[in-house]
Amino acid sequence: MTNEFKFKDKYNVYDLVDVIRALRSEGGCPWDIEQTHESIKKNLIEETYETIEAINKGDAEMLREELGDVLMQVVFHAQIEDEKGVFNIDDVADENCKKMIERHPHVFGEINVNSVDDVLTNWDAIKRKTKGQKTTSQAIDSVPRELPALMRADKIQSKAAKAGFDWTQVDGALERLYEEIGELKEAIANGNKEEISDELGDVLFSAVNVSRFVKVDAEEALTSSTDKFIGRFKKVEKLAEERGIDMKTSSLEILDELWDEAKKCM
Repeated sequence: MTNEFKFKDKYNVYDLVDVIRALRSEGGCPWDIEQTHESIKKNLIEETYETIEAINKGDAEMLREELGDVLMQVVFHAQIEDEKGVFNIDDVADENCKKMIERHPHVFGEINVNSVDDVLTNWDAIKRKTKGQKTTSQAIDSVPRELPALMRADKIQSKAAKAGFDWTQVDGALERLYEEIGELKEAIANGNKEEISDELGDVLFSAVNVSRFVKVDAEEALTSSTDKFIGRFKKVEKLAEERGIDMKTSSLEILDELWDEAKKCM
């Protein structure tokens, strides 16, 4: 244990920086010392999703803990760069403060806004200017490929829509979805795996376009449908057990009947 660390009854953000520094210093934790940006990058994603779980549950105590875990990841990555003399946690905070000030001229400047739409329009314009994005294609390229696929599709479609590349109403998006489903059917009939994958992607992309028009978050909608499936499957499994039905050997007709019964219960 490092002799420099000071134990307290109440710690702050800079104490967390000191904790991470101690863990990665000589005589610290062998595991922490070995870590790199690449080795722990998935941890940041996991902690972020656990934070979202806490928000969805409305659990303040859990949220406090999970936000701490996200903060720890930020501090850890900053510490790695600090050790190389590139930047530290203060530089991270400095850059973010400057970004927030610049993108909120209606708060820190003389710009007047009348609505949330005005705020978002200004934000997008300032972001494109500071990043040197002169075309919509450049803005689209800036959307990380690492985002969840449905979220990435929505962001890219929204940017294209701002350039006027969009349907005038949801009917056009629905028709395109039907077209893509038809093309998927043809690909399946042809049995070409590469073609099937391509057309299935087009169906999903078109479904996201529809969700954007009806102002439904595609990620949230799919999560909700998956939860619904889980609940109904549990009910089907319970009904099958109660009636002595072996789901693995039962006919599809019987399972469909159980499914319909489960739907009526939920």
